[in-house]
Amino acid sequence: METVGAASDISTSAGQGKGHGKVILLGEHSVVYGRPAISAGLGRGCGARAERGQPGAADTLSVDPWGVSVHAAQAETDPDRELLRRGFAVLCEALDTRWRDLGRALPRPSVRVHATMEIPGGAGLGGSAALSVAVVRAIDHVLDTPQDSEALVAASIAWERVFHGNPSGVDSAMAVHGGLARYVRGQPLMHVRGGKPLQLVVGNSGEHGSTKSTVASVARQHARDPVKTEQIFDAVASLVNNAQSALEAGEHSRLGQLMDLNQKLLNSLLLSTTKLEEMCLIARGAGALGAKLTGGGGGGCMIALAADVTGSERIARALSDAGFAAFSVEVSS
Repeated sequence: METVGAASDISTSAGQGKGHGKVILLGEHSVVYGRPAISAGLGRGCGARAERGQPGAADTLSVDPWGVSVHAAQAETDPDRELLRRGFAVLCEALDTRWRDLGRALPRPSVRVHATMEIPGGAGLGGSAALSVAVVRAIDHVLDTPQDSEALVAASIAWERVFHGNPSGVDSAMAVHGGLARYVRGQPLMHVRGGKPLQLVVGNSGEHGSTKSTVASVARQHARDPVKTEQIFDAVASLVNNAQSALEAGEHSRLGQLMDLNQKLLNSLLLSTTKLEEMCLIARGAGALGAKLTGGGGGGCMIALAADVTGSERIARALSDAGFAAFSVEVSS
């Protein structure tokens, strides 16, 4: 069982960085169109360690357990590796600007970064944002180029544009801050104080979900029928507002009902899959108060809200018995 509170402290060791994973309790996709979302940070995400290299040498990033290593300035033929390389290059270009603005001697030292992912990619858990934040924090520590939280979020969003095209920004904000929060695009993250800890189960469908693809799919639906999709977004926003009230009052049964309603609206946007629907049914059958996909959809993960720790263990076991990877997490504000 993991315990999550406000953003955990970053290690003071030179070159260390941490980024939080996240789940979206309610509001994914509609948040891209200016509506609110409520998200919860996870204790697991990504850790990174950066080492200072010789000036002019290659900036490199390696990621475990993917077994991938890229050079910022050397293009890759594999599309996935090229995305990672381009994202890292964006961070390095921003580092060049920061280095010059600080009046440091040129050329700047190179950086060698080793990151370790603690959550699966393409699963709706904010893995790429967690990776970007961990990498930036590790580099800033080893080169003594600190940034405030707002700048960290902006750096992560620039990285996320490479991977997702039109990110809402919620993953980046949560990767920096963790905790429990309400997010509206273009506005600062607003801390939400829950009446009591949430007992969640995260289940992985095993299907790769591309946020870039699902965001584009919703955009096409919006272009074809803006009135209908705006009505759906407004309905989701109403659920989010009610969910915040339920969270603050500790009314988790009501929160679960709202999560179920949000899942129906996401399904109406063709964002769910047969496996995600099956997992939600299994979770509800095992006593979940509510269950829904989390993140971009089209695969990836779902979340289930349990009444207590025993309930979360029962739900995780039911999902595991059905062949799905699952873990329990306690989330507090």
